[in-house]
Amino acid sequence: MLIATINSSIVLIALPDIFKGIGINPLEPANTGYLLWMIMGFLVVTAVLVVSFGRLGDMYGRARMYNLGFAVFTVSSVLLAVTWFKGDAAALWLIGWRVVQGVGGAFLMANSSAILTDAFPANQRGMALGVNGVAAIAGSFLGLVVGGVLAPVNWNLVFLVSVPFGVGGTIWAYLKLRDTGVRHHARMDWWGNLTFAVGLVSVLVGITYGIQPYGDAQTGWGSPLVLSCLIGGALVLVAFVVVERRVDNPLFDLSLFRLRSFTWGNAANFAASLGRGGLQFILIVWLQGIWLPQHGYGYEQTPLWAGIYMLPMTVGFLVSAPTAGILSDRIGSRRLASGGLLVTALSFGLLIALPVDFPYWAFAAVLVLNGIGMGMFSSPNRAEVMNSLPPHARGSGSGMMTTFQNTAMVLSIGFFFSLIIAGLATSLPGALRTGLEAHGVSAGSAEQIAGLPAVAVLFAAFLGYNPIQQLLGDQLTTLPHEQAAYLTGRGFFPSLISGPFADGLAIAFGFAIVLCVLGAVASWLCVPKKLPTDHESVGAELAAAAGERV
Repeated sequence: MLIATINSSIVLIALPDIFKGIGINPLEPANTGYLLWMIMGFLVVTAVLVVSFGRLGDMYGRARMYNLGFAVFTVSSVLLAVTWFKGDAAALWLIGWRVVQGVGGAFLMANSSAILTDAFPANQRGMALGVNGVAAIAGSFLGLVVGGVLAPVNWNLVFLVSVPFGVGGTIWAYLKLRDTGVRHHARMDWWGNLTFAVGLVSVLVGITYGIQPYGDAQTGWGSPLVLSCLIGGALVLVAFVVVERRVDNPLFDLSLFRLRSFTWGNAANFAASLGRGGLQFILIVWLQGIWLPQHGYGYEQTPLWAGIYMLPMTVGFLVSAPTAGILSDRIGSRRLASGGLLVTALSFGLLIALPVDFPYWAFAAVLVLNGIGMGMFSSPNRAEVMNSLPPHARGSGSGMMTTFQNTAMVLSIGFFFSLIIAGLATSLPGALRTGLEAHGVSAGSAEQIAGLPAVAVLFAAFLGYNPIQQLLGDQLTTLPHEQAAYLTGRGFFPSLISGPFADGLAIAFGFAIVLCVLGAVASWLCVPKKLPTDHESVGAELAAAAGERV
């Protein structure tokens, strides 16, 4: 789980070096699709496939599916690391194998929670799933640091670093992992798989392209492509629900939603993931585009330091998640999960209250608080959901939970970016035009640059590029040296974008506060209710007891 989530975030920080290495400028309109799919492809694939792979684990053995995932993940990492193409061919090669890597990650994510639930007795599952959750969240932030360290040396290393862990993990899992859970042999629900994959992919593709501008609009939510994907995908998902109600062995076991803890636990997880899924991206933009340049860091240094300065969030999570998991085994999950989301909501409010040019100690303290809140919620929530499942449905139930989580994260990225873009679009063009004209840029050129989509400025800041240098290009040579140096220095762009960015930040984090509060209410509604079928087989009981003695 650690290596899978490291790979989901390592590319974020390494993107400038990757695109430079393959000879593509990701800020050119024709290349924006490459940029978006490098960011979103891994998440989209895992969101779509985890339920199917969890179902396969229930049918053919969770350890077997987990081992297969390790092998697929490792092979794709090798092929990503040995990329020899340049230009568009290289971009397509990387995106394609990132998708395959996401397939391997989906096998791991779908079955890891189910394997742990099989292996541990109910009174230790919170701790076990908490450790697994720590690995997942820690990996997403460690990937930022690892990518920032390795990419400047050689961008291929960000993919190669996974290979020894993948090879070792594949061999270890094959030799050591054994299925102790209940297998439920059944026919595969092909129509359910097809309608679910087509519907969810369409919706997630629509969200991905909704971030891009369309015509004169700053975002593409009104474009025919996006509307077709969203509406068509929603209709196909409705058809998927109809199919699932009629087949004998459905992909989505809708009867699981009769379990109150499963339903409300997933609702809380979805709301929490929707509220905080885009947080990492927004913090990267905040640090790389504004705060780090204002405090003396060159733009080429900002990707690494952004990852380092975000580590307090990981520290907070590392402290609280295992502790919350252990406590949930003793006192139950409901209070911990609800309290954790309320703490997370408080941290979003404090982020809004911080000035854009904040004192770092205050920013770090809020990140620690945010990590503590997420840890308090994550482990108890996962334990609550997994404990509510009958043994034969743990793979598919775990896959359903991960699907809700990953889908919410993609939705969150789209929503957060759109809200920030909306905030930038209202005031950035005027500020950009006035600022450029005041420092020697011709009125025509300033007007042209100010008319560029806000997403171009946002992506430039996200990638750690010098935005004004990218926007002005050859026009810099026509300006006096002093003016050109000031415009491309570390002060002009951050001071220009601070006000508009703060407006967008308040909207996005206000949205996150509402979702966290709703998630806290959903967590409070979780009341474990044992069903007659919710018991362990003799073999599972013996395995759990052996694990407890160890």
